[in-house]
Amino acid sequence: MEQTTDLNELLSQGMGPRLHWFPGDVSPARLAAVFVGMANGDGGVILIGISPRSTHIQGIGNLAEILDIVFQAALLADPSLVLPLPQALPVGSTRVLQVLIPAGLPHVYNLDGRYLGREGVQTNPLPARRLRELLLERGIVHFETQTPPGAILDDLDAEKVEVYIRALDLPGEESWQTVLDRRGCLGKDLCPTYAALAMFGREPQRWLPSAMILAARFIGPSFSDQYVKLEIRGTLPEQIRQAELFVRQNLAQTVQLTGLTHEERHGYPLEAVRELLVNAVAHRDYNLQGDMIHLNIFSDRLEVHSPGYLPGPVNLDNLLEARFSRNAVIVQTLADLGFIERLGYGLDRVVRVMRQNNLAPPRFEEVAGAFRATLYAAPQPAPGESHRHQPAYRELNLNTRQESALDYLGSYHRITNREYQELCPDVHAETLRRDLSDLVRLGLLIKIGDKKSTYYVLKK
Repeated sequence: MEQTTDLNELLSQGMGPRLHWFPGDVSPARLAAVFVGMANGDGGVILIGISPRSTHIQGIGNLAEILDIVFQAALLADPSLVLPLPQALPVGSTRVLQVLIPAGLPHVYNLDGRYLGREGVQTNPLPARRLRELLLERGIVHFETQTPPGAILDDLDAEKVEVYIRALDLPGEESWQTVLDRRGCLGKDLCPTYAALAMFGREPQRWLPSAMILAARFIGPSFSDQYVKLEIRGTLPEQIRQAELFVRQNLAQTVQLTGLTHEERHGYPLEAVRELLVNAVAHRDYNLQGDMIHLNIFSDRLEVHSPGYLPGPVNLDNLLEARFSRNAVIVQTLADLGFIERLGYGLDRVVRVMRQNNLAPPRFEEVAGAFRATLYAAPQPAPGESHRHQPAYRELNLNTRQESALDYLGSYHRITNREYQELCPDVHAETLRRDLSDLVRLGLLIKIGDKKSTYYVLKK
């Protein structure tokens, strides 16, 4: 039976602390024990649908049923595990389910009061010394999983929850309450947690007043009384989108001409800026309610300040390699929506992108109770290169809102009327509808669906 390349690579590693496999009829309790053992270590991969004493592929049956077993196992852990959605890997005429236990989870997990770890291929109780070390490394209060007094399900925006459920694309027809509970967004008596309110709340700042981004653009290299400022509110996905738009609108755009070709650039690689914004929103310390995220654009640099020092075992020396999620539910939910890769901080990508663009490396610091990341401005063109400011899409005479929509589609592949409204919150909905219709008429976008399910994609 032919196996996929990914599966071959995994099986070639053999059983060990970071790989385990089970037959398709595994029980939730057996799964949960290995889940907990890996979660208390460096994470790992579990394959379901393989004979336990060989690599004979048995496959899985009904996908919805085996996913239900996985979710049951995750809920048996204390606290409950919030994992990336399992992936069904095709193997000939059958499938094997791959379950990922990420590295850097924030809690110390137990199963029925037993704190487990991995020793080779075995899952055993943690030695007392290792348990003490884990408690010291991970023993912080996880604000996101708490439920604020008075919060009820109606405080969540049903449309935003529906968008999230569609993004998960789960088989079966479970209620949205069940799905949110399994994703760590609901607490006791199905009350929404701070994480759920931050991601899907009708009024997130009612519950988290400091969960905002204060963006500012200064004309010189230091703070001054001449600036453009925007206080960015809303859910965390909305804040990320609006902060990206602020950056696009407040960074000089240039065209670099070499011979008969030209390349449009901003002062900083937008991929690097996006990673810093998402990183700040995902990993800030929400226990600290006295300050918000600060995005400052100066003439020579861009800074992102995130409240709180680096979490757990992460420090400035191991920042690019260490993995620890202070806000595991928020991180996973943003990953489900396509904002981030679940396994990493993304700061290593910032370093790589700056290097690829021949720019100075970013600077990472802990200052005054915050983590600060700094990008330095693009160098001036070399002698003989032409350099001038020119708006994108100039020949089409588009307005800045339409340019923002096209830039957004370059990152997220699709845009809805609601997402366009979030990018341009002060513009009438009918004006925005006409903007998108004009882009369709110009042959830049394709309209898909109708009524509430309408969305737009770039025309290839």
